[in-house]
Amino acid sequence: MPDTTYRGGCHCGAVRFSVTMAAPEQAYACNCSICGRSGWLLAFVGAEAFHLETGEGSLTDYQFGKRQLHHTFCRTCGVRPFSRGTSPEGKATVAVNLRCLEGLDATALPVHKFDGASL
Repeated sequence: MPDTTYRGGCHCGAVRFSVTMAAPEQAYACNCSICGRSGWLLAFVGAEAFHLETGEGSLTDYQFGKRQLHHTFCRTCGVRPFSRGTSPEGKATVAVNLRCLEGLDATALPVHKFDGASL
């Protein structure tokens, strides 16, 4: 299936991004303490597939535990549209909150568990 470029952002519009990936066939629900509380439905992409269009200055970075992931959120509306980190293979990775993508109903996708609590 060819890649599609999706646009997304936070609730107030201060943070806008695009991500190029195959149409998601599934979403991941992470069981770490922050994702579990916020109800994220995730897709993981290489950093090269992600482009922050606007809002770098509107983002706040939150780290916890081993401080391996950068959980970013909009300082105006509080929405967490994506996180940045490194895959176990050492590749720069972005976890995209599928609920923040325009024109995609993340709740219609089959949901698989991701064991982020063990990272």
